[in-house]
Amino acid sequence: MVALREKTSTRLTMQTVEIAANTTAIRSLDWDRDRFDIEFALENGTTYNSFLIRGEKVALVDTSHEKFRQLYLDTLTGLIDPAEIDYLVISHTEPDHSGLVKDVLELNPNIIVVGAKVAMQFLDDLIHFPFQRKQIKSGERLDLGNGHELEFVAAPNLHWPDTILTYDHKTQTLFTCDVFGMHYCDDQTYDEDLELLNADYKTYYDCLMGPNARSVLAALKRMGDLPTVAQIATGHGPLLQYHVEDLVGRYRTWSQAQAKAATTVAFFYVSEYGCSDRLVHAIAQGVGKTGVVVELIDLLEADPQEVRELVDIAAGIVIGMPPQSGASAAQIQPLLSTILAATHAKQTFGLFESGGGDDESVYPLRNKLQEIGVVEAFSPILIKETPTEATYQLCEEAGTDLGQWLTRDRSIKQMKSLDNDLDKALGRLSGGLYIITAKKGEASSAMLASWVAQASLEPIGITIAVAKDRAIESFMHVGDRFVLNILEEGNYQPLMKHFLRRFPPGADRFAGIKIYPASNGCPILAESLAYLECEVISRMEGSDHWIVYSSVDMGRVSKADGLTAVHHRKVGNHY
Repeated sequence: MVALREKTSTRLTMQTVEIAANTTAIRSLDWDRDRFDIEFALENGTTYNSFLIRGEKVALVDTSHEKFRQLYLDTLTGLIDPAEIDYLVISHTEPDHSGLVKDVLELNPNIIVVGAKVAMQFLDDLIHFPFQRKQIKSGERLDLGNGHELEFVAAPNLHWPDTILTYDHKTQTLFTCDVFGMHYCDDQTYDEDLELLNADYKTYYDCLMGPNARSVLAALKRMGDLPTVAQIATGHGPLLQYHVEDLVGRYRTWSQAQAKAATTVAFFYVSEYGCSDRLVHAIAQGVGKTGVVVELIDLLEADPQEVRELVDIAAGIVIGMPPQSGASAAQIQPLLSTILAATHAKQTFGLFESGGGDDESVYPLRNKLQEIGVVEAFSPILIKETPTEATYQLCEEAGTDLGQWLTRDRSIKQMKSLDNDLDKALGRLSGGLYIITAKKGEASSAMLASWVAQASLEPIGITIAVAKDRAIESFMHVGDRFVLNILEEGNYQPLMKHFLRRFPPGADRFAGIKIYPASNGCPILAESLAYLECEVISRMEGSDHWIVYSSVDMGRVSKADGLTAVHHRKVGNHY
């Protein structure tokens, strides 16, 4: 199998356009990009759109992909002295929009970064030096002067957990980053020719927005409180001006249909209390990997009717423990009672502490849910100290366990759907036996694999098929490093038996296993026949697996006359 990789020679250009009064679009045009790293194939390239708004104060909305570093910075400094920029609005921290935040701040360390609380936490991990910040909530405003008053709309999970939309009341422009965007590169700034854009617009929605359909509907509801939107300044592709009502309406229609059909997990938590935001998004990310729709509800902004309706349709309920005292406690308790009253025995639940120092105990609520007969998907997640990467890994794995439980019947049905003869014939495809091991900071993971093949000679590369709902999937994104441990025929059973176990969330997969570190920091299994140190170059999306193409940096064999363990199957509907 040959992995799709970005072309080594690409055409990168810049475009600047005055789109409204004192408002400039800075568009980075990536004409030849044919794959978006962890998303989907591109037929028409893409753009990364950034915007400059000049009032009495100046705001820059988003930056660009790091591949445009010099082009973008030259264009920006040609438009304005960076010392004159007062604010940098972060629509979300995905690298294709925030890849040059650090560079901009180095040009002017006095810039105030504006974004959601979760965005600030992500930026701390990205930038690694102090910066001035302004955390905003939905409905808050920032006055730039000369009529340019920016109003912010929270839109969590519209592809990224920290997404915000920004509305300029003077120009009636809504800056939306990924929302309403598409991967389409063209000299045309706007959406004049809709026929050319329809397919890419729908593909983009299906891949990025559709899995979070209820979050889309929630964002559309908040957008309804804004005045007239004359144009939408997207982060990818053309800006929307000629067909705004039509294209926004499509999001509503598609999301309503998707929300009715999808298995859903409802998350109830208190935003900006303790570490609740990052914890809830880590669990939600794990749930989302299984194809289950996630809906996040901030208990401080929810009304009882909205809560009841969501609990009624949800297959799973996850609750972050709120504060037990203070002004918000009286507001939240009736909502918790509403959740309990609407919950029924066919649902699944999970609880986590928020780490705010005044959390309600998880155990009384846990007991009440168990008395109703609700199934507990994972043990309560207790936060007794500042969360680490290992904590967030535990949360993500807990979410994946919940999603897998809710989709178990679907998985069984898929296994039984293959034609019997085809199932047996497919089972005759054989492979080796391998253990993938990976480490990021304090977090580590491992997986038994057999769908592995050499894919290229120059550079030396391999492909591995990784199921979307596997815990190790989060360790195998572009740029990540791992070790492929090759098992030995006649000596693989103990390792295979160990790594086939179903580990509880956060469990140490290497307990009792002899390991030593590779040069890339990942574990090498001492009992393996050989190992390869690898780096992920690209990923191709399949229906239920990622095909991960990786370069091989180095390797060693421990027993020259040893043979690779071979895995023979009889049927093809499972590993």
